[in-house]
Amino acid sequence: MSNLFLDTGSTSFTEFVGSYAPGLLPGRLEMTAGGGGGGGVADRIPHATTIVAATFAGGVVMAGDRRATAGNYISQKDMEKVFRTDEYSCMGIAGTASTGIELARLYCVELEHYEKRESRTLSVEGKANRLATMIRGNLPMAMQGMVVVPLFAAYDEDRDSGRIFSYDVGGGPYEQQRYASIGSGSLFARGALKKLYRDGATSDETILACVHALYDAADDDSATGGPDVTRKIWPLVAVIDADGFRRLPDEEVEGFVRQVLDVRMADPDGPTAPLR
Repeated sequence: MSNLFLDTGSTSFTEFVGSYAPGLLPGRLEMTAGGGGGGGVADRIPHATTIVAATFAGGVVMAGDRRATAGNYISQKDMEKVFRTDEYSCMGIAGTASTGIELARLYCVELEHYEKRESRTLSVEGKANRLATMIRGNLPMAMQGMVVVPLFAAYDEDRDSGRIFSYDVGGGPYEQQRYASIGSGSLFARGALKKLYRDGATSDETILACVHALYDAADDDSATGGPDVTRKIWPLVAVIDADGFRRLPDEEVEGFVRQVLDVRMADPDGPTAPLR
C-alpha cells in the first residue's frame, strides 16, 4: 500500500485528494459540453434557491425551501438543501444543485478527516475558513456558470451562541449578525426576518420567524417553493445548540407551517413588526 494512504501529511482531506487524484475535486472537473461560458449547460442544470438562518438565545436555526429549478422549469419539489456537517454545524446551499451537494458532502469528510487526525474539532472560525478555501477551489467552475454559494451556521461552545457565515463566489467568508439569507428569494426572506427577528427569542419563536421568511420569499420569488400542503412537502428546518445538530421531523415542521398558514388566512401579507 502506498505511503500516501498511510500518512496523508495534511489535516485537509481536499489537499490529500488534490495530491493523489485532483480530477476528483469539484473545482477541477472540466466542462465537456456547452463550451464554457455562463449559459448553455449551466442554465439547464437544477438550481437550489432560498436558505435562511437566524440565531436565538443559545443556538441557531437554519431553514430552506424545497424547490429546485432549471430555467423556468421546476425540476424537483422536495430537494434537500440543508446538510449536517458535523455535530455542531450545518450548511445550506444555493446555486447549482449538483455542485452544492457535492461540496457539502466533501466538506463533511473534510471536517471528519481533521477531527480524526488531530483528535479535536476545528474552531468555528476554522470551520468557516476551511469552507471558504473549498469554495475558492470551485472558482473555475463558477466562472463557467456552475456557481454555488453556501450559508454556514454553527454553535460556538466557547460563546454559548449560534454563529452564521455567508460567502461570495470567490470564497470570502463574512460573519453575519443575528440573521442571514441566500438564494434567489433572499431579498424577500431577509426583509421578513428584519421585521420579525427578536433578540433573545426562543428556538421555537425563531423557527416560526424563519418559516414566515420562507413563505414571504415564495410569495414574491417564483424559484422559491412554498409549503406544499397536498403533498405534505415542508421546509427543511435544523436547530443547533448545546445539544448538537437536530433536524426537525416533518411532523414538527408541519406544526410551524400550520401556524403560518393560519396567520396568512387572516392576513396574506403576514405579521408586521410593531412600531417603537
